[in-house]
Amino acid sequence: MPPRLPRSLPSSHSIASTFSPGSSTPESWTVSPWNRDTPDTSPPSSDAGSPKLQAKQADDSGRISPVEGSLDGQPRFGVVRSICFVGAGFVGGPTAAVIAYHNPQIQVNVVDLNEERIKSWNSAHLPIHEDGLLKVVRTARDGALDKTLVLPGLPRAIELKQRQPNLVFSTRVVDAIEEADIIFICVNTPTKTHGIGAGSMADVSAIESATRTVAKHAKEGAIIVEKSTVPCGTAQMIQDILRYYRPDVEFEVLSNPEFLAEGTAVENLMHPDRILIGSAQTLAGLRAAAVVKDVYGAWVPAARIVTVNTFSSELAKLVANTMLAQRISSVNAVSAMCEELGLGADVEDVSLAIGKDARLGSKFLQAGVGFGGSCFEKDILNLAYLARELHLDVVADYWLAVLRMNEDQRRRYARNVVRELNGSLRGKKIAILGFAFKDGTNDTRNSIAVHVIKDLAMEMPREIAIFDPGCASAEIREEVEKAGLTASQLERIKILTNWRDCVQEASAVCILTQWKQFRGRKLGSATSSNKKARKLAADWATSCVADKADISEMDILALEELVRDKSSATTGDDPLERLAPLAPCPEECSHCRIGSAEAHDQEPVDWAEVAGMMQEPRWVFDGRNVVNRLELQSLGFRVRGIGKGF
Repeated sequence: MPPRLPRSLPSSHSIASTFSPGSSTPESWTVSPWNRDTPDTSPPSSDAGSPKLQAKQADDSGRISPVEGSLDGQPRFGVVRSICFVGAGFVGGPTAAVIAYHNPQIQVNVVDLNEERIKSWNSAHLPIHEDGLLKVVRTARDGALDKTLVLPGLPRAIELKQRQPNLVFSTRVVDAIEEADIIFICVNTPTKTHGIGAGSMADVSAIESATRTVAKHAKEGAIIVEKSTVPCGTAQMIQDILRYYRPDVEFEVLSNPEFLAEGTAVENLMHPDRILIGSAQTLAGLRAAAVVKDVYGAWVPAARIVTVNTFSSELAKLVANTMLAQRISSVNAVSAMCEELGLGADVEDVSLAIGKDARLGSKFLQAGVGFGGSCFEKDILNLAYLARELHLDVVADYWLAVLRMNEDQRRRYARNVVRELNGSLRGKKIAILGFAFKDGTNDTRNSIAVHVIKDLAMEMPREIAIFDPGCASAEIREEVEKAGLTASQLERIKILTNWRDCVQEASAVCILTQWKQFRGRKLGSATSSNKKARKLAADWATSCVADKADISEMDILALEELVRDKSSATTGDDPLERLAPLAPCPEECSHCRIGSAEAHDQEPVDWAEVAGMMQEPRWVFDGRNVVNRLELQSLGFRVRGIGKGF
């Protein structure tokens, strides 16, 4: 008997409302250019824990053996040879690339119905801007060359064997699903825009559609892994769909939520704080979790791979993002108090002081104009909706207060801009530096900038000029046009490709994204912490790698740091020169054409030059506290940061 879901979960989880045999082909998926999500459900077993003990038997190497044990005398899971990722967005693409990178013996297929996105993944112009991602993709997608390394500090030459490609991006959905031993579902789950739960509840229609396709074509015994961020109970919904189409086949459904931060996704995948795997607390469920654990175990220490039940896994993802957002809103509330207190109160001093408390730590204590992006707000709304459905109104209001604080922070910022410019923006130009919701990414969804620009546009300034070094002009324009501005307001907004044109004759500059270019010219080539990490990796390579017979990709990363440490002239993502050459783009490549016509300025802002280009009163409203206030004041700027009571 399947587990009983909470009585107040939304009706979209019922079989009758979702299983119509029609519209079950891959073409019916809801395709979005970005994806992120979570999933599975089964109650803890009442058995005295013996299945868990049996499932965690290890072979002589210490790694979990998925073939150990059996159900009804038959082995349930075998060696993983093929993995399929359904959805090539922000979660599916990078996660598949890193898994393929560290598991060269496994064929990894990433499928998506969006042909343009797949073309991008197969080119030099990836659809996602993430540091280090292109190198990982090239290594797994294109393979690597034989290489003999003779490096200072190593007692012998290192032989790097040729690597065959094992990562494929395609639209061959059915073929990839049919051959997969593990299938990750990584499709989009936006907030519903109409009907019951509109504006709060997650829309799981893409999950439903993808699952129907998987149910029809997955081979018997395949493990289905939900990786999207979804409401609690979604994994049970997936299990119900599988049973509806394949009643005679047993599938295990796992939850494996992502915990990636845009801008550092590759680093998060290479060195995760934790990998969370949720499964049914049965012998079959625990063995399926052990199989997925073994895939991650190729590079993630076993102590960082956490296994729980599916409901806990689904809830943990929502709670993690909500509590991170809560932390940001908390320090922003303190910043508002500092500004009104005056007397030299500084939120950065307060953050430093409380961050020294080991119980709190220093992360996510940087005050700013607020948080944006596609995750925090959506997940808070999802969690609050669940609490409301469970008749926990006080709990729901508690989480929604985080969003109210965030909204007030950005509106207060816009009000301060208008107030300092004598209460009117008419006839004035406002320069916006930064549009992406955070640095290191080209994601413009639900950016703080678009909300601030909307508030400023209501004041009818002469011009609002926008520059972002990481975002395409078309993507910025698309987001601005969705903000609900009038035609007269929209025509005042200009999107530029360099900071000089942006600040020329502006009365005020608003810094809304913490790009390092905006700090100014005095930038070091690497921080001391980066140099220390590089030195540690180089020392480890010198002491350990030389003695190993089998060189892993993690070992190769250490060797690359050794090369960088020994030779300051070595630059780029491929210091060992082992990657296969990139295939040239076709002549009609739209990315190359747009890139040559719209080359974004990567030069650091020269604030001394800016001072001579702006009009009085030369205000800088630093929404991310990235500039040196005293230096800018010495150049004649008026500077207002976040949480600065002076």
